[in-house]
Amino acid sequence: MSHTYSTLDWSVSDHILTLTLNRPEQMNAFTVEMCNELIHAFDRASADDDVRAIIVTGAGKAFCAGMDLSREGNVFGLDESQQPTLSDMNERFSDKDIVEGVRDTGGRVALAIFRCTKPVIAAINGAAVGIGATMTCAMDIRLACEHTRIGFVFGKVGIVPEACSTWFLPRIVGISTALEWSMTADIFKADVAKEAGFVSKVVSADTLMQEARALASKMVERSAVSVAMIRQMMYRNSALDHPADAHKVESLGMFYTSLKDGKEGVASFLEKRPADFKARVSTDMPPVYPWWDKQESSD
Repeated sequence: MSHTYSTLDWSVSDHILTLTLNRPEQMNAFTVEMCNELIHAFDRASADDDVRAIIVTGAGKAFCAGMDLSREGNVFGLDESQQPTLSDMNERFSDKDIVEGVRDTGGRVALAIFRCTKPVIAAINGAAVGIGATMTCAMDIRLACEHTRIGFVFGKVGIVPEACSTWFLPRIVGISTALEWSMTADIFKADVAKEAGFVSKVVSADTLMQEARALASKMVERSAVSVAMIRQMMYRNSALDHPADAHKVESLGMFYTSLKDGKEGVASFLEKRPADFKARVSTDMPPVYPWWDKQESSD
């Protein structure tokens, strides 16, 4: 699936996709075009068996400095002629007018990341504020460097957090820290993010991508189907009402994965050799997948 992007750079090496936000002169500020390209890129990566892990980073000195506020009209790309209600969001979620004129662009990207079948690592190489911070909440692991500055700054400009961050952020750092960061709208350093568990590691700028690739390489060596199932099971099952609900999904996941890559994994362990997993996400996901009742919109 070939495609040329205007705001992103797509590069695959050793089954690792490096997806680079590529507006360095604007500090990779987020636009509606970047939103649509990111959605396309994550859906494309999900369908591409050559991609086994994804690293997201920024070109130049910033990761993403937030929404590009230079556009005319509603800077967030919203259609002010509409008066949407919660009923509209529930009943017309995928309608073009709602998708393009009401739903926040960051949330549409976050849902594309959420439904992705590949692990996603954020290599936060500089400023990550506003959507630059919230989009990383939907990514699985965040690494930072000493130049990283993070801010959930929505209160400073009189709006609310977006990109599904009110669902993700409290799960990552706890409700109290999520509230503090969002209500003060402070910009903080990488060590604060590390202490709160928002980023897993702070490294030098020179080694950030090396660290990210080393982490991604470990995931690439595992069963692609296993990794895809684990990713969705952790997010979705942790939000279920009872552990028995998780047990049902885990039982079917275990049953079907044990028939393919599971056999190779056991054989490689007993024979003391590297595993040669063959199952593909595009064709070999267990029949229980997807197990959730309401699949997200493809947009």
